[in-house]
Amino acid sequence: MSPHAIIIDTDPGQDDAVAIMLALASPELNVLAVTAVAGNVPLHRTETNARMVVEASGRAEVPVYAGAVRPMLRELVTAEYVHGPTGIDGANLPEPTIELAEGHAVQAIIRHVQESPDPVTICPLGPLTNVALALLLDPSIAENIDQIVLMGGGYFEGGNVTPAAEFNIYVDPHAAHVVFTSGIDIVMLPLDVTHKALVTNTETKRFADIGNRCGAAVAGMIGFYARYDIEKLGSKGAPIHDPNVIAYLLKPELYAGRHCHVEIATDEGPSLGATLVDWWSVTGNEPNALVLHEVDSVGFFELLIDGISRLP
Repeated sequence: MSPHAIIIDTDPGQDDAVAIMLALASPELNVLAVTAVAGNVPLHRTETNARMVVEASGRAEVPVYAGAVRPMLRELVTAEYVHGPTGIDGANLPEPTIELAEGHAVQAIIRHVQESPDPVTICPLGPLTNVALALLLDPSIAENIDQIVLMGGGYFEGGNVTPAAEFNIYVDPHAAHVVFTSGIDIVMLPLDVTHKALVTNTETKRFADIGNRCGAAVAGMIGFYARYDIEKLGSKGAPIHDPNVIAYLLKPELYAGRHCHVEIATDEGPSLGATLVDWWSVTGNEPNALVLHEVDSVGFFELLIDGISRLP
């Protein structure tokens, strides 16, 4: 069986960085491109971080493209208060020597999907701006997109940037609306599932004990990143959101959920960016996403540690 063709759209972010590393470590996945979007930090940092992580993973041949500098209709909201000014504080990786690939990320998504002999899975780890713009610019690419597996949203958990909204959706709710109404198969990994796989000091030490460059970077990033959620949640660990997207592709049996209709709140006000998940099928609307709700956290971390151990 040929490797699963994917495009990672990302705003690194420590958890994005770990997700990219896991994907690049996995022979089951053919990473066609990494496309950067503004989100956790501005674009000049996310594209630099993406190149840094790709190079540190020993996969300099994977092209990295710079994309949207801001959301479709709103001003950019960032999260340096969580991720630090670089977005991947704690990584202790050198600045990248590989150059950005030529062209805009939106055009690159379109081209890679069109040229792929196999259907492509899009893996958004940040705001959905690049993906939405690609679908708007050339809707025909949907024919060769197998599915969109994304980290974003929350329902029973609510939000993490407002009471209603999770960060990735909140930053560009209009882009999220385009994606969720595209008719493409969507798998949604919300806060409700990522909060069930908390990284603690035990896992952090296991990453450090791997003894390679990437393991040390992951341990350093988690050590920095986790302090915010541990303090906010009052828990012994912190969710490491984005690697769940890649883990789902590698081992979907680790997850469970149900097909639901998901609507994105785009009106200004306290519900802006909310993911309205019809978990109990009360609207009668056709499901447009597989919304995941459960994860085998032990299996998730075993998969993650195994993947990082294969990197330089």
